Amino acid sequence: MDVGFIGLGKMGTAMARNIAKAGHHVRAWNRSDTGDNIDGLEIVSSPSDAFQSDIVFTVLSDDAAIREVLLSSNALHGTRAGVVHVVTSTISVDFADELRAKHVEVGIGYVAAPVFGRPDVAEAAQLNIMVAGEKGAVDKVRPLLDVVGRKIWVLGEDPKQANAAKIAGNMMIAMAIEAMAEAVVLTESNGLAAEHFFDLILQTLFAGRAYENYSTKIVKRDFEAGFRMQLGLKDLGLAAAAAEKSGKRLPLLDAVRARMAEAVEAGMGDKDWSAMAGYTLQQRGSASV
Repeated sequence: MDVGFIGLGKMGTAMARNIAKAGHHVRAWNRSDTGDNIDGLEIVSSPSDAFQSDIVFTVLSDDAAIREVLLSSNALHGTRAGVVHVVTSTISVDFADELRAKHVEVGIGYVAAPVFGRPDVAEAAQLNIMVAGEKGAVDKVRPLLDVVGRKIWVLGEDPKQANAAKIAGNMMIAMAIEAMAEAVVLTESNGLAAEHFFDLILQTLFAGRAYENYSTKIVKRDFEAGFRMQLGLKDLGLAAAAAEKSGKRLPLLDAVRARMAEAVEAGMGDKDWSAMAGYTLQQRGSASV
């Protein structure tokens, strides 16, 4: 199968490589120079060239990047007949609606497929992928999603359903990071080491991947970039916008978003978003980042 790939950051490169390793021909484009070849990928000169494929993946950072690369450039026009476009980016629900309408207008299949997982998880082809779109389009792209993912979660036929799930999930991770940080403020101030507290809590009340991964970062005070806090703050903004659109106020989201904004303003935007915990600990006099 001919597969297009737009966006060759760490996540995009890992996914594209796995698809190429599975025997598919991958045409890839990136906004910055990647050289002539990456592990068998064909590097093409424009997004329009990538769309001369059966299925095209977009792995870009946000609404603005997709708008610039695909909509402003008219890359969606003149594509191969029957192409399906898979957007794995974390985007706003409003923009998901706009993209759905645009794809209907130009006659291109559209599937939202944001993922849970970091670049190392992508390299291991163990991503959890949330999928929403018309059934025929989802069925067409599913074999490729199986190549890059551990499990596929089909959430509905309206693409924004997958985007809402991703935004809500990232919101919950941020809330968990701040909750763990504040718990450590309380326990360490009473002489209980963080590692002993987390050994207790992970085996009783809060077992789960997010708690396991980020508690380790908090114990080690290891906040080097995995998922940059600047992007995490963007995603909390998407959650706030979605809540506002629904006429709801989410007070815990407001508090965690404000805390993360403070950490970004303090110069931590390029650190892992778990550095928000380090900021909380630092503010309470418990530790430094």
